[in-house]
Amino acid sequence: MATETVAKSRTSLRVHVQKFGTFLSGMIMPNIGAFIAWGLITALFIEKGWIPVPALGGFDTNADGTPNVGLVGPMITYLLPLLIAYTGGRMVYDVRGGVVGAIGTMGVIVGAGIPMFIGAMIMGPLGGWTMKKIDLLWEGKIRPGFEMLVNNFSAGIWGALLAMLGFYGISPLVQAFSTAAGNVVQFLVNNGLLPLTSIFIEPAKVLFLNNAINHGVLTPLGIQQSLEQGKSILFLLEANPGPGMGILLAYMFFGKGIAKGSASGAAIIHFFGGIHEIYFPYVLMRPLLILAAIAGGMTGIATLAITGSGLVAPAAPGSIIAVLAQTSRDSYVGVILAVLLAMTVSFLVASVILKTTKHSDEVDLSDATSKMEAMKGKKSSVSSMLTGAGAGVGTAVLAGPIKNIVFACDAGMGSSAMGASVLRNKIKAAGFPDVKVTNAAIANLSDTYDVVITHQDLTERAKPVTSSAAHFSVDNFMNSPRYDEIVELVKEHNTEGATPDAGAAAAATAAGHGAHVASAPVEAAPGGAEPTEAAETAAPSDILVADSVILNGTATTRDAAIDEAGQLLLARGAVDEGYLAAMHEREESVSTYMGSFLAIPHGTNAAKDHILKSAVSVIRYPDGIDWNGKQVKFVVGVAGINNEHLHILSSIAKVFTSKAQVAQLEAATSVEEVLELFGKVNA
Repeated sequence: MATETVAKSRTSLRVHVQKFGTFLSGMIMPNIGAFIAWGLITALFIEKGWIPVPALGGFDTNADGTPNVGLVGPMITYLLPLLIAYTGGRMVYDVRGGVVGAIGTMGVIVGAGIPMFIGAMIMGPLGGWTMKKIDLLWEGKIRPGFEMLVNNFSAGIWGALLAMLGFYGISPLVQAFSTAAGNVVQFLVNNGLLPLTSIFIEPAKVLFLNNAINHGVLTPLGIQQSLEQGKSILFLLEANPGPGMGILLAYMFFGKGIAKGSASGAAIIHFFGGIHEIYFPYVLMRPLLILAAIAGGMTGIATLAITGSGLVAPAAPGSIIAVLAQTSRDSYVGVILAVLLAMTVSFLVASVILKTTKHSDEVDLSDATSKMEAMKGKKSSVSSMLTGAGAGVGTAVLAGPIKNIVFACDAGMGSSAMGASVLRNKIKAAGFPDVKVTNAAIANLSDTYDVVITHQDLTERAKPVTSSAAHFSVDNFMNSPRYDEIVELVKEHNTEGATPDAGAAAAATAAGHGAHVASAPVEAAPGGAEPTEAAETAAPSDILVADSVILNGTATTRDAAIDEAGQLLLARGAVDEGYLAAMHEREESVSTYMGSFLAIPHGTNAAKDHILKSAVSVIRYPDGIDWNGKQVKFVVGVAGINNEHLHILSSIAKVFTSKAQVAQLEAATSVEEVLELFGKVNA
């Protein structure tokens, strides 16, 4: 229970805001290319652009006297909002959600008559979510052959209704909000107060709330302002690389140890690559340096306001190259000054802080990097530069031989046991039979493992109590490429006389800290002990029986397949009705798709009381079922008490790691063939 308490304490307001910001930016970031394309077309071809072209820029009239429409207006009015809406809807409910979300957004666009980015960020996810809920109403109730008819007409009818809702209901509200937000920004500009926003923006960046602020708020407002004025200061409130560059320069001159040695490389990545997160650990190491970032940010914004400068479109990533590429034709002097002055002020303030405070930069950079990654919730793609070869020192996550590897999951009834079995066999084949590979529920984890494998959605729950371990993430439990990485890591650390080099150390860190493997749960042994390989050597004789094997399932959807597998367990007297509901609950939290056309639905950890005895059901779907975008042809329902089901899961895992045996399963014409392929697991 201690583990769960820690996990809950980590789910802070910051984490919730961070997740919300990530969701908002998730609608914008995939479409940044479209924003850049619009920005370049605008900068080049509008009337005040570098190469004015009436037909492209949308000004003047053509030979017939008709006003030129151009590309700029339609792209900003229709293309970009619809792309955002489609992306948001798809995030919620795949392509179907994206299409319905885009239809609904069209009503907002036409109703408002102005670019509706905020409206798109509302209607897209709303369309996807409501369509998903509507589909649930008749899931499993549609007569065979009518699925396409019902799906197409339900999406069309609901999309049309959402478009009308957007036209009459949402567009006036969003238009009012956009107008109010624009007035607030203009008020801040007119009264010289806009630089004060750095007091919030710069700390938010270091806390990884930048996406919520930049792409969730500033980009939509900036686009609107750019459309009206040809440029916007808002695009550089967060993206200015000057403040971070000043801090890194200060470390280059006045830092110590690893921090000083790595600052030059970090500066190149930050300034030219636009990866601002590279300087966050330097601030976290000396929290007072946030004052330098704030001072630099305020200076940059004040310079932009005084010179009336701005960008025509977002600069993403925040590289000086991207900033200059999106700079308005009349703003180069102001933008360059804003970056240089922000850098200078940040450098001066940071230098004073570094010179007047005592601190062990040599020791604390790695800790600060880990803190940054913990706040971010995943491994930084560039952090190995700070703690590995880039810093001149190899710092491996693992100091000695690897002895214990654990697959951790939410409950512990299936996928983690199968993943553990696959990896155990690979490690044995590599010549390291003494390495212990087990599986456990997250609630039973302790900081005694060398390597922890979890699902990315379970990262925050697993990391706090296994901080000494290297963490890996997989989404395919049968044949994930991460298994080979782990085997190589074992070879590096467990081969006598071998010393992991800096590259291997960085790889261990990079592959490890931020990633986690989510397994479908595997139940821990009584008393909290993890099930081990020994537990697989003895299995009851009736876990898998012929009556629980179906060669041609009737379900056509994921949820219907879960019901079908659960009904077989229910018919066996292995579970009660409550377990079936728990199987669906489990699927909503983390997918039980394993890879190799296999899914193993099972209940949550809280559903253990609904299991009466261990049993497994096997259903084959020759035509396949869409399982959250993955094709599944075999569904294995699992209910296990203690370790009784682990033997059969191990056998199933061995079958599904062999393409030849999977092909045999697909071609099997009798239940006996299926049981035979599973190696007489009940023997």
